[in-house]
Amino acid sequence: MEGTNPVNKKLAAALSGGAVLVLALSGCSSDDGDDKLNSWAEQVCDAVQPQAKKIEAANAAIQKETSDNSTPAEVQKTDAQAFQDMSDAYKAIGAAVQKAGAPDVENGAKKQQDAVKELNDISSSYASLKAQVDKLDTKDQAKFADGLKDIATELDKLSQSGTDALKTLEEGEVGKAMAKQQSCKAAASSAPAASS
Repeated sequence: MEGTNPVNKKLAAALSGGAVLVLALSGCSSDDGDDKLNSWAEQVCDAVQPQAKKIEAANAAIQKETSDNSTPAEVQKTDAQAFQDMSDAYKAIGAAVQKAGAPDVENGAKKQQDAVKELNDISSSYASLKAQVDKLDTKDQAKFADGLKDIATELDKLSQSGTDALKTLEEGEVGKAMAKQQSCKAAASSAPAASS
């Protein structure tokens, strides 16, 4: 009996929550801000866009694997690669925010450092999920399904905890400056529809 599919669907659902995170990095309002802040936003948004695409592709791979009747070994391979890609993408976004420096707003340096820490933590969490997937026993369907269930639970937590520092980073002027950037708009529109 194919036992992994319902669990795998849960995994996919949990995962799509994680993608919302990056898209948190694109506001919706626009307002004339100052040039310094706009160039900061442009730098961050340009770096986020390719990473958002990478995260979206990793999501899509897992979603596809859940709709097929894939073997545990296939699911393991796809999920491990997807988690690795996500880990790399969040790390790259963290590096981009670090490189951009503090946004020219009140408490900008603290907001920046909090966001970088958050992004790096998320990157580490995906790396440890990859390690967990790699260790799953693909020969025992029931054990494999249980292992996936645990990973789905962790993913759920990850997608919920991850948005806080980014939300703080893009409050007020920063969000407005980012909303005006074409690349952030593109990142948001390519995301799976999800309420933020």
